[in-house]
Amino acid sequence: MTYIIENANILKDQRLTKSSLLIENGKISSIKPSYKKYRHMRMDADPYIMTPSPILFNNEIPSDLSFQEIKKYYIQEYILKGCTAFLTMATVNHEYEVQVEIKKLKIRLLNCPVDYIIGVRCPIRLITQSFIRRCKREKIPAVFVDIQCVDELYGIPWGWIREAMFPYNSPLIPMFINDKDKENKQAKMEWKRIMEEEKIPYVHDELVENQPISYPIRSQIGIFPFKSSIHQGCELSYNLYLKSNEIRKIDEEELFHYHRNKLVITVHKGEVIRVKDEVIFRPGFGEHVKINTPSFFKMDV
Repeated sequence: MTYIIENANILKDQRLTKSSLLIENGKISSIKPSYKKYRHMRMDADPYIMTPSPILFNNEIPSDLSFQEIKKYYIQEYILKGCTAFLTMATVNHEYEVQVEIKKLKIRLLNCPVDYIIGVRCPIRLITQSFIRRCKREKIPAVFVDIQCVDELYGIPWGWIREAMFPYNSPLIPMFINDKDKENKQAKMEWKRIMEEEKIPYVHDELVENQPISYPIRSQIGIFPFKSSIHQGCELSYNLYLKSNEIRKIDEEELFHYHRNKLVITVHKGEVIRVKDEVIFRPGFGEHVKINTPSFFKMDV
């Protein structure tokens, strides 16, 4: 089906740009100021602010829930927040577990109505050339590293790790797990210093649970611009917020945190999944998003 979304107030870089989108088969075919000579069906988006749907980070997906319980979880934690994809991870303690744990996680996500990206979480002792090469073969776009104390950072052959990562270069993302704030603070400082000196693809800080992942980090992981983006050639996934005098600061994060009551429509891959408080739940509609090239579209952090 081909149609036009006209007069769309697209939020990008804290600015609103009025454009029209030509939609073909659930994808954005092109974006122009207008399509006056086209005769396709039109949807007027002028009363709304259009934003890409956020990508949330979720440490762990609940298991052993009934269908009704997991349905409620997906609706409350993702769809009602306007989220059509999230990043999660499989936890491993040994290299041979990578494939097994990812397979288990994908089975738990069979009824998921939104898309998901899978990373791997491991203790820092597993950061070896062999482990990184395995992650590269499996196209794991994010490696979460548990760091207990600063001394653990000194025993890793970082130069060899950098070579093993190339050319896939999925970033290392820290998880500081010491109970003492002082130890975590020291580890954070050394983490940044070593990663910069060794030129390792990495994320500065821990990701915040159930919060949108920033554009620069999504770019590092390779999610942006292929998802959570309103660009020509991308899938049609977006949110529509009612324009209001209450919305004074035009910012995606502000909309997510403080104006969720103004979110009226969520579209996922061309399909409407939420209209106001009504949710259209499609179990299994979500897909595992495979990242072919992390940092394909480079953004400054």
